[in-house]
This record gives sequence, structure tokens and C-alpha cells, in this order.
Amino acid sequence: MAFITATWNPLGEAFYRKSELYEMCWSIRDGLRDSLVAAAPYGGPIALLREPHRRSPSSRPQLEIYSASGVSITSFPWKSGPVVQLGWTVSDELLCVQEDGSVLIYDLFGSFKRHFSMGQEVVQNQVLEAKVFHSPYGTGVAIVTGSFRFTLATNIDDLKLRRLPEVPGLQGKPPCWVVLTQDRQTKVLLSTGPELYILDNTSCTAVCPPGLSPQAGSVVHMSVSFSYKYLALFTDTGHLWTGSSHLQEKLSEVDTKKSTPPKQMVWCRRPKSQQPSVVLMWDKLLMVAGVCNDTIQFPIEDPCVLVGELDGVRIISSTNQELLQEVPLVCQDIFKIASMAPGALLLEAHREYEKSSQKADEYLREIKEQSMLGEAVRQCVEAAGHEYDTNTQKSLLRAASFGKCFLTDFSPDPFVSTCRELRVLNAVRESSVGLPLTHTQFKQMTLQVLIDRLVYRQFYPLAIEICRYLKIPDYQGVSRVLKHWASCKVQQKDLSDEAIARAVCVKVGDSPGVSYSHIAAKAYECGRTELAIKLLDFEARSGEQVPLLLKMKRSQLALSKAVESGDTDLVYTVVTYLKNEMNRGDFFMTLRNQPVALSLYRQFCKLQEQETLKDLYNQDDDHQELANYYVTASYREKRLESRLSLLQSAVDEYNKAKNEFAAKATEDEMRLLRFQRKLDDEKGAGLLGLSLQATMEALLALGLHKQAEQLYRDFRVPDKRYWWLKLKSLAEKEEWEELEKFSKSKKSPIGYLAFVEVCMKCNNKYEAKKYVSKVTPEQKVKAHLAISDLEGAADAAIERKNESEMGVVLSRCSVSDRLLIDRLNRARASAAKK
Repeated sequence: MAFITATWNPLGEAFYRKSELYEMCWSIRDGLRDSLVAAAPYGGPIALLREPHRRSPSSRPQLEIYSASGVSITSFPWKSGPVVQLGWTVSDELLCVQEDGSVLIYDLFGSFKRHFSMGQEVVQNQVLEAKVFHSPYGTGVAIVTGSFRFTLATNIDDLKLRRLPEVPGLQGKPPCWVVLTQDRQTKVLLSTGPELYILDNTSCTAVCPPGLSPQAGSVVHMSVSFSYKYLALFTDTGHLWTGSSHLQEKLSEVDTKKSTPPKQMVWCRRPKSQQPSVVLMWDKLLMVAGVCNDTIQFPIEDPCVLVGELDGVRIISSTNQELLQEVPLVCQDIFKIASMAPGALLLEAHREYEKSSQKADEYLREIKEQSMLGEAVRQCVEAAGHEYDTNTQKSLLRAASFGKCFLTDFSPDPFVSTCRELRVLNAVRESSVGLPLTHTQFKQMTLQVLIDRLVYRQFYPLAIEICRYLKIPDYQGVSRVLKHWASCKVQQKDLSDEAIARAVCVKVGDSPGVSYSHIAAKAYECGRTELAIKLLDFEARSGEQVPLLLKMKRSQLALSKAVESGDTDLVYTVVTYLKNEMNRGDFFMTLRNQPVALSLYRQFCKLQEQETLKDLYNQDDDHQELANYYVTASYREKRLESRLSLLQSAVDEYNKAKNEFAAKATEDEMRLLRFQRKLDDEKGAGLLGLSLQATMEALLALGLHKQAEQLYRDFRVPDKRYWWLKLKSLAEKEEWEELEKFSKSKKSPIGYLAFVEVCMKCNNKYEAKKYVSKVTPEQKVKAHLAISDLEGAADAAIERKNESEMGVVLSRCSVSDRLLIDRLNRARASAAKK
């Protein structure tokens, strides 16, 4: 424990320590001098632009991107304009702010993504200074122009430029300024020397830090904390004022006894700490100043860069990288000299236990007597999370494991999760990976974001191992990693399409949540259409295949896939697309090769596009369907000439199709139409469009019997149908004499029972009786019953000796017909004996 506290430095009630993160892997000739450096928080990458203001075309500045451990990721000569500032977005994209106000965005591997401008006014006045900042809305950029005006873009992904108001009396570049995020607003705090101003959207307000000594002088440097809650101001007399960023509360004021402004000033504050501090850096000195009047001073030899983090400050030099942070309280309790905290006693007990010393029991008894064993285990687990050295982590976790053996109701979950998280953190902290995350940063970042960062940096095997080790569901873990890997794989130009497709299939397989169509879309974006088609063959969902095939102009393949899927909506989607994209001839020829699609399109045309249907039948020489189309179309025509013309076309097509019956029926329809028009003209009968039967009914109803008989003869209407039509017509008109004459004209093909029934339906019993005698013997009983003549029905039934007919008559008899009933019963009995 002694060597652990040897690197601790007290500051007020807190302790600060420097932990070495890496010996930098890079080899930088002149160190970080004369370079523009930007390092992303949360152990992010480092961008370095050497001699950014060099403008010689023969010797351009070199932009280099490294991991946090100094492993080179990419480098390329800077061919654009002079760069004022570098910065990283929250998604690890590099922003390069140029003098002309252009902001160029590159990915981690140096590929140009896009650019935007900070406004037309900036092009003329140039950018004097710029800052990249992070707010709740995303990554923003703030600049000062040559006209000493500020322009803000709060979120570069949803670009909205805001030009802030003028600062009164500002005649040059402000000595210092920072961006503040307060109350959902982004503001600028600046110093003009003796005065401080806050600029917001509409106003410029003079402010005064509370409690700043009158002799403090002008503010020449300022810094805002990682969370934007605290502000530090450094004056030209060496005074350091710290307080809330709202400038309503003072934390401290320290005299650093340094009159020159620091090169950098960064907050160093652990979350929930009551002892925030500020790290100031000069050429040869690093100073930590807190809320007390004391300071910690570290000598430095090489130029360094300070990177503010959530729970400390990273110090990057040309040779190594260190993390300066306040020692967490739980670590202080355990490792402080002569500490009697439960965690310290448990750690000591385990050390003695490993030596097989009985003192281990004495320490355990002391903890148990205080009933603090559970607290001791919790402290050791928590402290292990805050330690960077793996040996210290192991010592603390072994002590915690030793202590929980003596507890019966202790939940192992915190211990297990901390062990797993530390194993993950130790893996990503390796120099080859270069993500020096603390446990606090990891918790704030979340596991999903860590996986995303590993995937973005193409550490696919490590990302997959972490997902499997932590048992993350496939769709959130392994599948997501494989999806990104495959998307990058298809961009490799040194491999053939076949090799890439095979590799993707073998690696991805049937992983849930991975869409081959998404991977194929990436391949198509890279100009590898054939590879995209090969990948789509592995896609099980046709609904995903078809849209991309259409996008790739592989319409016939898309149609085949849609038909194979059996999804009619998908087929209609493809057919509609083809119809809009192809000329009509090619479109019809394409459909001919796909009978299912053609059939579906015909169904659609029948409902929506009749003319197209006609063209389809013409294209296929389908005379039968074309004739049917003409017949159907004729019914939609109002004018007789047009209708007859269409029907004549139908006749021609039926003849070509050798359908004689349909041709003859259509010709008959044409004759009927002409006959109807002639009668309409002569009699005003209104017959046009009626069927043959309806026409005859109408003629008989109008008393045009001759014309009805003409139709009967001309169209060879069956005798039975004609007699029925005339019978009903005469009865309905109550032309009984005509009906009687008609019945005597010749032998009725429909018999005479029909006459009886029709007369009774018209409530004329008298006329009905005239035809009963003419009814055949088989229908006599029915005829007599129809006119309610029970006696006659009984006589006919007895005469025919038909038991069933007698039964029918009996069923119609009432109680008053006793004599008739007896007679029928005797006849039935007599018939039964025989």
C-alpha cells in the first residue's frame, strides 16, 4: 500500500495522483511544438497538424491521426486552406476549421465526409479563432471573425448559423473567450480586458464575477468545466478565480504568483466531488489549483497537451501519456496510511491470509465486531473499478472475494459485474487498441457506445469477443458487429466479388438481425453491382431483395424474385415500376416471360386500365380475350353505332379464334340492337339495350304481338319460353278472350296447368276453370286443387286410384268435409287391398 500512496499529492482535503496510461507509440521528431493538436475525450483519437500555417505548395503540412496510445491510424498532406482549429465530434469525426470559414469533416481514417461554411461574411473577414464544443444538442463550432463578431453553429448535423450581437468597444481579437451551455441556450463569455461580457442570441450583457478581488486585474484566460457547470478565470496578475458558470457563486480565488497567462487551463473534477480543481500549464510547469490556497506543481520537460475528461485530465506529451485525477474517496479510505476503514482492514486481512498468518483472523474479527464486513466488500469492489493498475485491481477483488465468503446474504451481482467490466476495460486499454477509459467514463459512455467505437475503429474480433463475454443479445451485439464488418468488407478492392460474397456468407451465416440486403446496398454504393446481386441471393426476405434490385436497374431479376415470393403486393410494386421505366413494347415482352405477373397485371387492368388490357391482348394475339374485351366495351358505349362497331370487331376476333358459337351469338346481339332501334324509332318503345327475353316481354306488354312473334321466329326462341311469356303477359293485362284464343291456337307446349295457375295468380277463378278440363290426367288433381275444387280433385284421384294424390287431397280437407274424407279413406283402403 505504501507505494500506491507514494504518487499521491495532497491539495486541501483531497489527494491527486498521476497514473501513466501509455508510453506513446508514435515517433515525433520535434515533439508537439508548432503543431495544432486535438484529442477527443473518453480516450478518443488524437489529430495532429504540423505547422498548420505553412503555405508553400512544395511542402504542405501533414495531417496525422493517431489512437490515444500513439498508434498511427492515417496521415495525409493537407491540400486545403490554412487551418485555424481542429476538433472532434461526439462520433469521432474530425472537424478542420479553415481561415475562410469552411469546416471540413473527415472520418477516423482520413476519408473526406462533407463540408459546410460558417457564413458568407466569414469568407471576406476570415476566422481569427475557433472552438469546437459539445452541447446537449450535439457538436458545435464557434468562431471569431476579422470584424470581431461571433458566429455559432450549435449542432453541425442540423446546421443553423447564429450571428451574435456586437461587443461594445471591442477593437481587436478578444484576449480570451469560452462557449457556455446554460438553460438550453448556447452563449459566449468573453473578456475585453477589464470587462467581461456574455453574448446570447439577442443581447450583449456585461457581467462581473462575484468576489473577484479589485487588484485581480484583467481576465486573460478562461476555461469551462467538462459539464459546463463551473468556470475558471485567470487574470494578468496571476489570480485564479473559480466559481459557477452562471457567475452567481464563487468557489475560490488563488494567487498562482504567475503573471504570464498559461498555455492551457483545464478543469480536473471527479463527479460528485466537493473539491474541484483547475490544471494550468506553462512551458515548464504544470500546476493544480483547488479551492484552498495551496497548489500542486509538477515540472514538465516537453510541450504537452491537456485533454479534459469527465473525471480528470489526460496529459499528452511526445513520449508518454498520463491521467491526472482526484483520488476517489473509496481509494483514499482503503490505501491511506494507517486507515482503519473496513475496506482497508479487509485488504490487510487477505494479505495476511495469503501469508497463512493468524492476523487475518484478527482483522476479520475486528470488521465483524463493527458489523461492517458487507461495507468492506463493497469498498474493495468499488475501489478496484477506479484503479488502472491490474495488480491493484486483482488485490482488491481477491480481498472482496475473500470477505464475501463470510457473508450469507451478500448479493454477488456488483462483484461479478465489476469483474466483467474491468476485464473489458483492461482489454480496450491495451496499447494496440488505445482506449484509456476509466470505469467512471465507461459507465457514462455505456457499453453499447463502447462496442460502437470498437466497431468504428474496425476492432471486430475484440468487439465480438466482448459481446459474447458479456452475453449481449445477438441483435445488439455480435450481429451488429458482423453487419458493420460486412459493410466494410464489401469495400475492399483487392478481393474478387466471389471471394467477398463467400467470406460474408461464411462469417455472417444466419445471424439474427443481419440483413444481407443492407450489406448488398453498401456494395452497390461502392459501385460493385455484381457483388450486390451475389449477396442478395443470401437474403431470405424477398421484400428486402426486390427494392434494391429495382434500384440497381435489374428489373427482370426483381420481377422473378417477386413472383417467387408469392407476394402479390410485391409483384404489383415491381410491375408498376417497370411500367413507368420501360417503353410499352419492352414492358409487355417482359411480362410475357412471367405468366404470374402477366395474369396479375391483367386483373389490375380489368379494374383500372381497360385500354392497356386491349394492347396486351393484341400483343399476345389472344383473339378470344380480345373479342371478350370488345363485347364488354360495347356495353359502356352510349351510341348505337359505336356499340355495333365494337360488336363487329368482336365477331371478327371470335372468327379468328374459331369460336363459332360466340360469333353467332354476337351477330344475334347486333340484329337485336338494330331491331330495337327500328322499333324505338317507329313506336318509341324504349327497347334499346334490353335482352331478347326482356324485349319480347316489353313488346307483349305494349300489345305488339306481331313484332313479338317476329322475334320469336327470327331468333328461334323455344316454343315453351314464348308461350310462357305470352301467357303471363295476357294474364297480367287481363285480356282473357285473347288468352282463350291463344290457348286454342295450337296444342300448348307447356300444358294447360300453367294456364290454371297463372289465372289463379291473377285471382280469376272463373277463367282458370275453363282450362281444368284440358289438363292431362296426371295433372288433374293439381289443377282442381289450384281452383280449390276438393270434390273434383277427389274424383280425379279416385279415378286414377293414386294413393299419394288421395293423401294430398286429404291433407287439404277440413273437419267439415267429413263425407269427402270418408270417401277418400274407403278409396285408399280399396286401392291398398289390390
